Amino acid sequence: MKRYNYLKGLRVFLAILFFVPILLFFVDFAGVLPNGVHALLHIQLMPALLCGAAGIIIFQIVLALLFGRIYCSVICPAGVLQDVINRLFCIGKKKKKGIRRFKYHKAANVLRYSLLVITVVLGIFGFMGLAMLLDPYSNFGRIATNLFRPVVMWGNNILADLLMKMDNYSLYHVTVSTVTASGLIAAIAALLVFIILVIFRGRLFCNTLCPVGALLSLVSRYSFFRISFDKDACTHCGNCEHTCKAEAINSKDLTVDTSRCVDCFNCISSCAKGGLQYRFKPFNKKEETTVDTIQATGKDNISYSANSRRTFLATTATVAVSMPIVSVLADEVRQGKGHRERKRNRNCNREQWPPITPPGSISLERFKDKCTACHICVVRCPSQVLRPAGLEYGFDYMLKPRLAYVSSYCNYECTVCADVCPTRAIIPLTKEEKATTQVGIATFFINRCIVKTEGTDCGACSEHCPTQAVHMVPYEGTLTIPSIDPDLCIGCGGCESICPVRPMRAIIIKANTEHKFVEKPKEEEVKKVEVDDFGF
Repeated sequence: MKRYNYLKGLRVFLAILFFVPILLFFVDFAGVLPNGVHALLHIQLMPALLCGAAGIIIFQIVLALLFGRIYCSVICPAGVLQDVINRLFCIGKKKKKGIRRFKYHKAANVLRYSLLVITVVLGIFGFMGLAMLLDPYSNFGRIATNLFRPVVMWGNNILADLLMKMDNYSLYHVTVSTVTASGLIAAIAALLVFIILVIFRGRLFCNTLCPVGALLSLVSRYSFFRISFDKDACTHCGNCEHTCKAEAINSKDLTVDTSRCVDCFNCISSCAKGGLQYRFKPFNKKEETTVDTIQATGKDNISYSANSRRTFLATTATVAVSMPIVSVLADEVRQGKGHRERKRNRNCNREQWPPITPPGSISLERFKDKCTACHICVVRCPSQVLRPAGLEYGFDYMLKPRLAYVSSYCNYECTVCADVCPTRAIIPLTKEEKATTQVGIATFFINRCIVKTEGTDCGACSEHCPTQAVHMVPYEGTLTIPSIDPDLCIGCGGCESICPVRPMRAIIIKANTEHKFVEKPKEEEVKKVEVDDFGF
């Protein structure tokens, strides 16, 4: 018989408190939620590590040291999503004794800590591909952006149609324009991985593949408050083991692997006699080396545990000592890579031009090193000019956002993407800084312009240029043709997005691999005119 557990109720309440605003922030296509909600994204561990938020990192480490991996079951949206998947899978499923049956498995320490070390080393070298693929927050972001958000938008359109039939026009049709093929494939793949692993092995992703989970496990194994057995009250029913999504409870040996426990408290709720308790029990107290445990597990398992601990501590120390050497090598790699990038960009056509990174990203190389492709900037962009890239710019830029001036442009004084970016891949800019940040320069192809090809007036690019970088000059007869002042152009894409020439536009923004600053154009003086009577 299950008993109500207040710890589980509190955990569920807090998880909802974190998860629902984050989910709504991603799917909010109407811009109803304030941008201040992005504070919940900044406390995610991987973004905090990438942006060097020492306060948040220390807070998460202390939280894990005190209470265990609360982060994985409360703060991390991917962890809560896995709990939702598990709950949905249980609906309508015939369950023995009213519980879903998991089974204890030994921790795959070699795999999870190897992935952690590889992720850290590659990140130092500036290769964020593995971190991008394994980071739980970024995977949730891609799922929410490319799957949940379009579903919500299509639901809005269906409801709008129904209301229109009743002469109610409170809702309006919206277009799904930010979803790309690469983003959709990545989101489907991530969701399928979550579903398959949750169905067959519970929280296997969190305890084997996730580098954040592996990092927290180093601390949570020494947590002060932990779930442990009361051997006098335990009836050896096995309910706790069968409800443990982390597969961390060995009901036969009466042990709990606190490095994998995510503190969901399902085990405590399933225990009818109070054989499991969440209590203050520091690791240094005798807990798994009592006489009963020795008899149950045998000396081999104890020696294996000790050897495993010593091996991992030695591995961690080796990685820590290697960091300065790896950092020096990484600088050399970045400098060589940057030199090759600049050389390649000197002689390239449109297909080989580098991607245009958002204002505030400073440079292409820095953006690739910091961005984990969570796509929050894509969904919060008011003009929807940011789109996830495919493989057209290489694997190291896959899924990362770039400015695509297909039908819109970057608003002159908008700083939303920089405000919401949790990794500081896009640093915050003031409106004045944004208005003078040059992410690229307009390039004019005169042989494509309809002024030359059709002998007709146009000037759309000039009319939509906010800095007067594109202006019209005399051409033939009364015709005028665009001319570009690169010292004023900021690469906002206003000219490219409005150009009527298809399929190849006559004016295209070529990216700056390193952003520059230009002078803000002087505003034209407006003469005061005194009007007598009606001014006739």
